[in-house]
Parts: sequence; structure tokens; C-alpha cells
Amino acid sequence: MLRLIGQRLLAMVPLLLIVSVMTFSFTALLPSDPVDLIIGDRGSEEQYEMVRERLGLNQPFLTRYADWLLRAMTGDLGTSFFNSVQVKDAVLQRMPATLSLTFGSVLISITVGLAAGVAAGLRPGSWVDRTATFGATIGQAIPNFWFGIILASVFAVSLRWFPATGYVPLTDSPMEWLRSITLPALALGLSTSAAIARQVRSAMVGVLQQDYIRAARAQGLSSRRVVLKHALKNALVPVVTVLSFQITVLLGGALIVEQVFAINGIGSLAITAVRQQDIPMIQGIVLILVLVVMLVQLATDILYGLINPKARPT
Repeated sequence: MLRLIGQRLLAMVPLLLIVSVMTFSFTALLPSDPVDLIIGDRGSEEQYEMVRERLGLNQPFLTRYADWLLRAMTGDLGTSFFNSVQVKDAVLQRMPATLSLTFGSVLISITVGLAAGVAAGLRPGSWVDRTATFGATIGQAIPNFWFGIILASVFAVSLRWFPATGYVPLTDSPMEWLRSITLPALALGLSTSAAIARQVRSAMVGVLQQDYIRAARAQGLSSRRVVLKHALKNALVPVVTVLSFQITVLLGGALIVEQVFAINGIGSLAITAVRQQDIPMIQGIVLILVLVVMLVQLATDILYGLINPKARPT
């Protein structure tokens, strides 16, 4: 297992380098000049040149990239063009809201997806199976932001059970933190649980037809033990792969759902940075999000190796 972790960590280095090159190249190809947004239309040529020199935009592309990369390797992702805020500090300040929303939706999607998938897989062709399949189809068809609007209209505006907007940090009030992320996490998690439920249902149906399951039942083991100890453990092997992809989807969806519930997370920061063409902020957000995704992939690879010993490197 340590070898698997070492291999994945080494693979992160070239991937982060490739991402940094692509991000820096794409931001350099932006059609307009961020200096125009900073100074406006009435600035003099001297002012333009002074700002470009202060921001380092008058340097060649390779020089700017090498300077940015060397600073990024020390943890310095630069300073915002518009408010002189450190990019790393701004992203880390918004990250707890986005991660809380993402991992809250992961728990919901795993809980609902496993329960629905196991129930449908144990009774293929029954009304439980048909209901779960129909619910999964609806869940995958409904956009999560639209589902979020419906949840906010019913449970926040009409019933007033949860706040409609805003985010309360966990350190301020654990109960209010839970209330603030419940509706957006449900909007993300319930739609994503549909894919997990389908995968679990398909895996359970296949596993329950294996000979070792019949042998376990012939030995007199209870149905609960057969399902939980033998069938579900083996059915989770392909589910982990789907979960790895779905967590990445949830992270991207969280950036959109944040706008529906007015949560000041990475999503609003990224949208503001794109509108202002705040190049250092865009580069820092992309690099940190890619790093988060790679760490999630590493965690799921470790989990996959624990469940399936055949996937471990020899």
C-alpha cells in the first residue's frame, strides 16, 4: 500500500506541472488586457506602462511563467491584480465553504445511493427495483441548481426550516453550519446518488449470482450476513471507481450551487476573477482545485486498494 501511495504522489508532480503550463498559457491568451480594467479608458500611456511594469505584464511569457512557477513552488501564488490580496489566502479563506458543501453532498450521495442500490439489487424486477430505477433516472435528469431552487423555495422560503442563503463556519456554530449546508448538499447529493444507486444495483445483482454466495447460503448463513459481509463488500469494488469520478463532479457542481444559495465559496471567487480577468487569482484557483481533485483521487485509489487487493502494485 505504501508503494501505491508513493507512485500516486510521484505522478502528481508532472500532472501539476502540465496543469500550470496550460493554465498560464490560457490566461495569457485572454483577448483583453487586464490593465484596461484596472485603469479604465482615460488613463495615459505612462500610466498604462507603469501598471504593466508593476504587474510584470511587460515581461516575455517564459520569463513570467518561470517567475510564477518558482514562487508557486514555495507556496506563493501571487497577488490579486485588483485588491492586493494574496491569492493563497483568498482561496484558503473560501475553501472551507466549498469543501463543506462537497463532502456533505458526498455523504448524502453515498448513503442514499447505497441504500437504494442494495434494496433494488436484492429484489430485481420488484416494485422496489422499479421505484429505485425511476428515482435514479429522475435524479440524473434534474440539474442540481434547479433542484436547489426548488429545495430553497419549499424548505427555506415556505417552511422556514433552513436558511435560504449564506454559510456559517463550523467553528462559529456547528448546528448553524449544518443547517446552512443541508439544502445545497441535498441539491448536489441526491442527484449524484442516482449514479451510485445504478452502479450498486448492477453490481449487487451480479454478485448475488456468484457461486460463493450460493455456497454461503447453503452453509446456513443468515441473509443479512451474506449481504453485508460477502455480497456488498465485493459489489463495492466497481462502486469506488464511480465514486472517485462523482466526487470530482460534485466539486464542480458545488461551484454552481453556491451561486443559488449565495455561499461565498470558491465559485463566487472564481466568477469574480474571470470577470475582472484577475490572472493570478484564476491561476491560483485552478491549481489549488486540481490539487484537491488529485488528493481525492489518491484517497479513492487507497480505498480501492484496501477493498480489492488485486489492484495493489506488486
